[in-house]
Amino acid sequence: MTTPRHRQITYPLTAKPDVGEWQHIDEDLVWLRMPLPITLGSVNVFLLRDGDGWAAVDTGMQTPDCQAVWERARDEVLGPDGATRVLVTHMHPDHVGMAGWLCRESSARLWMPRLEYFLCRILVADTGREAPTDGVAFYRAAGLNDEEVARYQNLFGMFGRVVSTMPDAYVRVTEGDMFDTGHHRFEVLSGNGHSPEHACLLDRERNLFIAGDQLLPTISSNVSVWPTEPDANPLAGWLDSCHRLREALPEDVLVLPGHGKPFTGAHERLTQLIDEHEKGLAAITDACASPKRAVDLFPQLFKSPITDANRTMATGEAVAHVNYLLATGDLEIDDVRDGVRFYKQS
Repeated sequence: MTTPRHRQITYPLTAKPDVGEWQHIDEDLVWLRMPLPITLGSVNVFLLRDGDGWAAVDTGMQTPDCQAVWERARDEVLGPDGATRVLVTHMHPDHVGMAGWLCRESSARLWMPRLEYFLCRILVADTGREAPTDGVAFYRAAGLNDEEVARYQNLFGMFGRVVSTMPDAYVRVTEGDMFDTGHHRFEVLSGNGHSPEHACLLDRERNLFIAGDQLLPTISSNVSVWPTEPDANPLAGWLDSCHRLREALPEDVLVLPGHGKPFTGAHERLTQLIDEHEKGLAAITDACASPKRAVDLFPQLFKSPITDANRTMATGEAVAHVNYLLATGDLEIDDVRDGVRFYKQS
């Protein structure tokens, strides 16, 4: 007999803060919407009552607008000493960008997974460097044209311009860790695929799950292969993470996501995410009845138009699906012409 699926995703909070503002979810938890200068528009930051002060979970991108919000939050919520500690779920700029600044302003320690911390340090160090030949070769192999490759080269090294200088020391966060704020106890659950070692926080007593980008209510987190590891298989890690979280999380847990509104229905949302990628994999396999480049597979994965703003992420996600199918044996490399790879059904 098939187990009935929980089919309802609900949004139990009746109000949400405006971008740049905050509100209490309960007396020990604050939801802050940090402005972003990108399409997403905002990222959710959560403040946890920590002893006599407040810990920050994620920070926003290094911009004057984010800094201004943090300065107001220090005056109105955190107190003059700032954050007690800064926990970062993962190394993407909208989550880690203000972490170094906030740590220095607050004399707080940075808490972060090891892979996320060191990869962030490496990417910040790339600022001002010329795009590597391996990166150019990666995007040419995927099928980008000369103009699109040139755009990648021009934008290379932008990461460090929106991430403040990272602290030279940090506290490692890893799967299974437990930490106590003096008010509540949190368990670390890890995922990967969207980033190498994404940390999420589960408060079993209050039935809250701070999910970062590991579980979003309406959009699917980007799962990409990047030029630094062109043969990686992040989609396998992503799907495994979704299955593990579906087993680990209570069905009625309140999910506090990195983007969008807090919601319930984690099991159903995780099932949707798994199904979405499985459908994409099947569509790509069918499309590759005749040889295809990675960029030819955008229609099988994306409903929205691919533009200059999202082309490298779309390319990375297409390659992630191809690499998954190469690993399962459903696809093979048919040919390489002028550095461009073509894939076909095995």
